[in-house]
Amino acid sequence: MPVSTRFDDPYFSLAGGLAETRHVFLDGNNLPARLRPGFHVAELGFGTGLNCLALAQVAAVPVTMTSFEAWPMSLPQLEQAHAAFPELADLSAQLRSGWGREVIRVGPVELRLVVGDVAQTLPAWQGRADAWFLDGFSPAKNPEMWGEAIMAHVGRCTAPGGSFATYTAAGAVRRALTDAGFRVERRPGFGRKRHMSVGVKP
Repeated sequence: MPVSTRFDDPYFSLAGGLAETRHVFLDGNNLPARLRPGFHVAELGFGTGLNCLALAQVAAVPVTMTSFEAWPMSLPQLEQAHAAFPELADLSAQLRSGWGREVIRVGPVELRLVVGDVAQTLPAWQGRADAWFLDGFSPAKNPEMWGEAIMAHVGRCTAPGGSFATYTAAGAVRRALTDAGFRVERRPGFGRKRHMSVGVKP
């Protein structure tokens, strides 16, 4: 189980990382039902790449993904983390083989990893996302990632009708996303987490 020494927080659920990804980020954004050629997923917090792998597993059309990550894992760390998900072995091998390239092909997903402090990289981004995976470390341990300014940029970089999903139901995060233009609601969380949050930008 990979744990961030910087934030003292695990990279995925102890109760089942892939099941959590499917519940929170795929179901929370109504994926794969909404996918179409050119659909753009953006993500805060790439981590092990598990969300990208889960997306690639269910996508039947070409999909673009942009993920913002301040501290990318090394290849050995990725390989160790991916060993927990043997059903994704082919896709995770593709991810690792492209690691460090500007564009990484993972099945039908065209991934671009934006490395750096999101407070600088996200404001400079000119893209528009149809769905967001908000998967930074816990707001209690990484509050800067979830602050009003970052969430405002998430709203700015969301296409009309776009959505977000996140495992957290923290009140400050939900208020910031509401202020960013989303209709926010709580839903049942995964495992021991009672609630998670989803939203749509009208």
